[in-house]
Amino acid sequence: MDLDMKQLAIAIRAIAEEKNLPEDSVQEVVEQALAAAYRRDYGDREQDIRVSMNLNSGDIDVYITKDIVEKVDNEAFEISLSEAQTRRKNSKVGETIEVHEKAEEFGRVAAQTAKQVILQRLREAEREIVMTEYEDKIGTVINATVSRVEGNICRIDLGKAQGILPKSEQIQGEHYYPGQRLKVFLKDVERGFRGPQLVVSRGNKEFIEWLFKAEVPEMENGAVEIKGIAREAGVRSKIAVASNVPGVDPVGTFVGGHGTRVNAVVSEVGDQEKIDIIVWSDTPVDYITQALSPTKVSRVEIDEAGKKAKVIVPEDQLSIAIGKAGQNVRLASKLTGYELDIEADQAAAPTPAPIPKEDVTEVKTPEIKKEEVAESGKVETTELPKTPRLKKKNELESSLLEAIEEHGE
Repeated sequence: MDLDMKQLAIAIRAIAEEKNLPEDSVQEVVEQALAAAYRRDYGDREQDIRVSMNLNSGDIDVYITKDIVEKVDNEAFEISLSEAQTRRKNSKVGETIEVHEKAEEFGRVAAQTAKQVILQRLREAEREIVMTEYEDKIGTVINATVSRVEGNICRIDLGKAQGILPKSEQIQGEHYYPGQRLKVFLKDVERGFRGPQLVVSRGNKEFIEWLFKAEVPEMENGAVEIKGIAREAGVRSKIAVASNVPGVDPVGTFVGGHGTRVNAVVSEVGDQEKIDIIVWSDTPVDYITQALSPTKVSRVEIDEAGKKAKVIVPEDQLSIAIGKAGQNVRLASKLTGYELDIEADQAAAPTPAPIPKEDVTEVKTPEIKKEEVAESGKVETTELPKTPRLKKKNELESSLLEAIEEHGE
């Protein structure tokens, strides 16, 4: 016999273990391949054939579906009513019946055909199992390992499947190396020519949200929630949070005692990424004011029709409101959904403080009287009396001594 059925049964178990596939799925694939091989050696390609294999003994049972007719024209597809009734007593014309046959051996060509079909079907089964398993995990965070780095693309080992971390989904400034363990967000599962393609991300805003879900148990019961996230991965993120329970501080809940919760998220995304947590508001003015934190806002003018807002800030707060390379206002705009225009409040510019009067030294200039003489064109000036010059200390002492001596005589 060219195809050893007992060896094939052993191979089925080995393949199932190696490919992480259910044994029943591998057995079904092999039975379909054997049915194709049987049609090639003993039957017709159009026949409806089912094969059942006993993995313990290696026995192969073949079942051929045939139509029950009065007169048989094609034995490959039809069976007479009398013969059908010997197999099943209540058989009637127009019904179908499965005719059992024992498969003793398969030829070399049939065995080769079975091998090709088995390999092809196993690949298809493996892809379908991957698709079924990971489609349910889309939108969740998975523990993974970096398998290899190819230029800007990072290949990720997810356990039973391989994922791809493209450059656009990476955290800016983050470096990867084979064997590195990290968390990834399963973004999508794409059907490709070579099988399922799992696209993962670390740079999207949903990744941040899932990290906070793991650290903030109050999100599970709905006590607090994340209303919006604006993120530039590896640089800065702004998160708007709200409380659904009176008396619960949403910002404090997400920050945690001594910053433990937010620090746990920062340690995963990298210390270079700053995370701002603000209070969400359903009032646009308040929301925009909070989103521009830590800027002190003077007033906000809303254009609801154009989804624009003019934000007036003190002149010394202008650079803080805009942020480095416009980062702060850009993230605030993404978070609130308004196009923000930042302007300095010129009216509120600080005026110099007056100098105290006691600190001012008044210098008086002698007044000079002038009389113009039209005929001569000369100007006569009258000089004011000169102020007596104060004597120096040594001169004053000499004068006093002289006065004492005269008085003594």
